Amino acid sequence: MNVLLVEDERKIADFVCAGFREQGFLVEHRDNGTAGFEAASHGGYDVIVLDIMLPGRDGLSILKGLRRAGDTTPILLLTARNELDDRIEGLSLGADDYLAKPFFVEELIARVHALLRRVSGERQNILAVGDLRLDRITRTVTWHGEAVDLTGREFNLIEYLMRSPGRVLTRTQILEHVWGYDFDPSTNVVDVCIQRIRKKIASLGAVAEGESPIESVRGVGYRFRK
Repeated sequence: MNVLLVEDERKIADFVCAGFREQGFLVEHRDNGTAGFEAASHGGYDVIVLDIMLPGRDGLSILKGLRRAGDTTPILLLTARNELDDRIEGLSLGADDYLAKPFFVEELIARVHALLRRVSGERQNILAVGDLRLDRITRTVTWHGEAVDLTGREFNLIEYLMRSPGRVLTRTQILEHVWGYDFDPSTNVVDVCIQRIRKKIASLGAVAEGESPIESVRGVGYRFRK
């Protein structure tokens, strides 16, 4: 797991980095807000541990900038402040947790592990391929951020395809999985359902001709484009 620590106090940074490394984490450290925001913006981190009081750009400004840019990396705030308003502001800006100084590094690491477990559980319920995003819990699908109004059967079909992007699935496989029982092989129910889904996605725009996320494979079936 990759951690970005943005902390200007050298002693704190040293013992936090040592604690994470003992747990097998890979840690990168930045000692000011400007460098911290630049590193965070490049991505690649599983979690960001972010001090609020920093030279250069402060922690809340970094948090706000990342969330505005659509970065959903879990962020834990470190703060010497005990003011309730600061904690509320951080959480309202999109922080996932906070820890007040002074703290035990063991508690910090435990909180980071909890964040990662939670995010891992959430991601199991989210399928995202290209610009299409499917949420199994809310049973919603979005294309470029816009909701696609699907029936229950259409949702199940597109979920089945999205689970294996790039893999060709035959009409028989789709029938058995989505409809749950054998159909006459000559039925065109799969094709009709696919066409409805394509039209609904296309109606939201941003789909060039011949670039539907669901691709036909002549004589075989369908696959979801990677």
